Amino acid sequence: MEMNLKPRIYEPDELDRHEAESIAALKAKSQLPIPDPDDWLDEEIKRNVLLTTADAVLNWARRSSLWPVICFPACCAFEFIAAEGPRFDISRFGMEILRASPRQADLMITAGTLTWKMAPVVRRVYEQMPEPKWVIAMGACAISGGIFRSSYAVVPGYNRIVPVDVYVPGCPPRPEALIHGIRLLQKKIARQKNRIQLPEIRLPKPGGKSR
Repeated sequence: MEMNLKPRIYEPDELDRHEAESIAALKAKSQLPIPDPDDWLDEEIKRNVLLTTADAVLNWARRSSLWPVICFPACCAFEFIAAEGPRFDISRFGMEILRASPRQADLMITAGTLTWKMAPVVRRVYEQMPEPKWVIAMGACAISGGIFRSSYAVVPGYNRIVPVDVYVPGCPPRPEALIHGIRLLQKKIARQKNRIQLPEIRLPKPGGKSR
C-alpha cells in the first residue's frame, strides 16, 4: 500500500526560527511596564458630581421596582399572566416579582369581578400592604362592575373598597393595555412629593444643657 505524502510547506527548522524571532521581538518591546489606565483620576470633579433631589431618587426607586400582590378574583388574571410571559415581559419595568404576601408588595392589580362576600378580604389585603402603595383597576368589572353591575352580589367598582390610581378599561384588557396602565402609574409616582421625617434636633439653651 502506497501513501501519497504531500510535500511540507514549512520546514520544522524554519518554523522554530520564526517562532524564536517573534518571541525575541516581543521581549525587546516589553522591557518597560505598560502604564495603568488612570487618566480618569485627573478628570475634573464636576464630571463626577450628580445633583438631584430626594424626591427624584425615591420616586425613581419606587417606580422601577413595583412588586404586585396576588389579588385576582376572576378572569382578567389570565391577561396578567400573559403580560408576565416572555412575549410581553413586564419584568422590563421591574415587576417580575409577584408577591404572595401583601406585606412584601406595593401594587395591587385588581383583575376580575368582585363580590361583596369577597370584598372584606380584598380590603384586608390592601390594608396589610405597607406604604406607599398603589392600585390598578384592570378591566370593566374592576372599574364599574361590568356586565354584572346590576347584580346585588357584585361590587360596582373597586373604588368602593380601595382607592384606585389607574383605570385600565377592557373586557378583558389586552396585556398591551395593562402595560400602558403600568407606565401611567410610573409617571404618576415620578411626580409625587415625599415627606421625609427628619429627627428633631434640640439646640442647647443659653446657660443650660439640651434635653
